[in-house]
Amino acid sequence: MPKSKRDLTMEQQLGRGPVDLPFLMLVLLLVGIGAVMVFSASFATAYYVEDDPFYYVKRHAVFVAAGLVIMYLISKFNYQLWRGLSMPLLGAAFVLLVLVLTPLGYGSEEVGAQRWMKVFLVAGPGFQPSEIAKLAVILFFSARLAKRDGQKKRKWNRRTALGRLLQVLDDIGFLELVPYAAILLAMAGLMLKEPHLSGTVLIMAGGAAVLFAAGVRLYWFIIGGGFAAAGLWFIITFTDYMSARIELWLDPWSDAQNKGYQTIQSIYAIASGGLTGLGLGQSRQKYLYLPEPENDFIFSIAVEELGFIGAILIIALFALLIIRGYWLAIHARDRFGSLVIVGINTLLAVQVFLNIGVVTNFLPNTGISLPFFSYGGTALWIHMAEMGIILAVSRQIPAPKQE
Repeated sequence: MPKSKRDLTMEQQLGRGPVDLPFLMLVLLLVGIGAVMVFSASFATAYYVEDDPFYYVKRHAVFVAAGLVIMYLISKFNYQLWRGLSMPLLGAAFVLLVLVLTPLGYGSEEVGAQRWMKVFLVAGPGFQPSEIAKLAVILFFSARLAKRDGQKKRKWNRRTALGRLLQVLDDIGFLELVPYAAILLAMAGLMLKEPHLSGTVLIMAGGAAVLFAAGVRLYWFIIGGGFAAAGLWFIITFTDYMSARIELWLDPWSDAQNKGYQTIQSIYAIASGGLTGLGLGQSRQKYLYLPEPENDFIFSIAVEELGFIGAILIIALFALLIIRGYWLAIHARDRFGSLVIVGINTLLAVQVFLNIGVVTNFLPNTGISLPFFSYGGTALWIHMAEMGIILAVSRQIPAPKQE
């Protein structure tokens, strides 16, 4: 028996409407292809180093299964729940970004950056607090900016010089941006201390996307972009860590046996793939030539095995997912849901671009994973949680009116 309009409305309010099937299928397809590539890319390392060819894929299968459960459960919750949780989540993210710089964090000796913490602070698998911070910023900005149009304009005392100045700053939108800019600068400053430039870029991109979608005036993005470019130039020029990264990016062969080794092997893998690739499982670079091929450089192995055609298909799937995400944002039931999707979707798009740019040496190596593909637990779970939030929003998209 078909459901009445009242029943459908109640389901949407409770977050029980149907999820967007195209978006869900694209997520599942990318996760499935990613799992296959983790198995293929990690096989040699697992066999020769861990003495078990299935070492990584078994763990990744557990991560994927848990991620799917996380995505499903979050998609069943009414996404309005995140409005109230946005402030505590932002506070927790800030605390974790501070703690990762203390002895509770780790990673400096291994990769020259201290970005990881243990799940239970002293034991368990590691995670990057920056992953939580990126989502927290998007949720907090979306919750506040969703009420932007309904807020009354403040009136300043024009009889005083200070009041007239504040009125001008309010009229041009400066005062509105102050709390958001303060949050972004505080988060970015902590990430740069790790240092984690790619994480800094991502958190700025996610926050800026929500601000732009909320209707903040365009000239502030031009001004902000100018300051960001100047800051990036300063960091690259006067920070030894980033200066070394830029030098390696421009000429990885200058240190071919050490810091430039991974980039060079990645280029070899991509170049040897040709048009159609060497065949699934037939990569040569994964045999202990390309370090940790199942992680940040998994796309290189995918191109080597699947070729240019396979690479284009993977990129096309990501593009379709991102386009569908923006379509859901346009059709979301309310402003909060729309802003959340825009932020998460932009975060995904920028991360995919940065990862592919790094493995092709189009961008400096910044240590950034490929969503749904790179081996690991907490990063995948955060991505799946974000997809769950988008699916939760899609459940409440009003059905098209039938004439």
